Amino acid sequence: MTRNIDRLIDVMARLRDPNGGCPWDLVQTYKTIAPHTIEEAYEVADAIEKDDKTALREELGDLLFQVVYYSQMAREEGLFDFEEVAGVITDKMIRRHPHVFGPEEVKTSDQQTSRWEEHKAAERAAKAAEEGRAPSALEGVIPALPALTRALKLQNRAARVGFDWTDARDILDKIEEEVRELRAEMDAGSAQDRVADELGDLLFALVNLARRLKVEPEAALRGTNAKFERRFHRIEALLAEQGRKPEGATLDEMEAFWQQAKREERGEG
Repeated sequence: MTRNIDRLIDVMARLRDPNGGCPWDLVQTYKTIAPHTIEEAYEVADAIEKDDKTALREELGDLLFQVVYYSQMAREEGLFDFEEVAGVITDKMIRRHPHVFGPEEVKTSDQQTSRWEEHKAAERAAKAAEEGRAPSALEGVIPALPALTRALKLQNRAARVGFDWTDARDILDKIEEEVRELRAEMDAGSAQDRVADELGDLLFALVNLARRLKVEPEAALRGTNAKFERRFHRIEALLAEQGRKPEGATLDEMEAFWQQAKREERGEG
């Protein structure tokens, strides 16, 4: 019986076949497919967030298809194929888990995290040496990451070499300083780029506080987004009971309903 992964690889090859393939698939490139890959990854995360295992199975398939897609394009260029991609990640996992596939011993998850980072740092240093340049503690934190995630990774890397706050409370002082600087630019009617620069500093400081409090900033913001959405839907529902829509209500009315939604969530009636 043909394995499903082999069927998928064959389907992708047919889609990209100049003789009878799909016109849309034939004109795609690495760059045009990349946004779809990001979207599929978020859809996987959404299925996990919703604890929808049926959707997760489907979304994981969509994400796998992205890997097969890139591999097919690379095979057409004589670069590599799916088998090589799978081989590279398999070798990497074995190399980074010597306590499973070798003689090392790791007792806890924290120890493994530390060893994992040591292996990654060694790999980055080896790559830098191969390219004839000095390694950086920030190396490998790619610019394409979502900004909050990249800020967190940059801060974690800097902290590993000692560039870090000694107390989370000090970061609160820094946040207050950044708020004052942002307010000053706003009061002065400064150019948009100056305001954006100060706002970026404030966001970076907030991520730093989240890191020190061991709160994942993306997860925290997702939770707040969901809370906002839930409460706004309640505003819409309360207005609908009166035969009205938000655009026909005043800000004060919507604020009152917002406070009602908060009380209801807290069980205050």
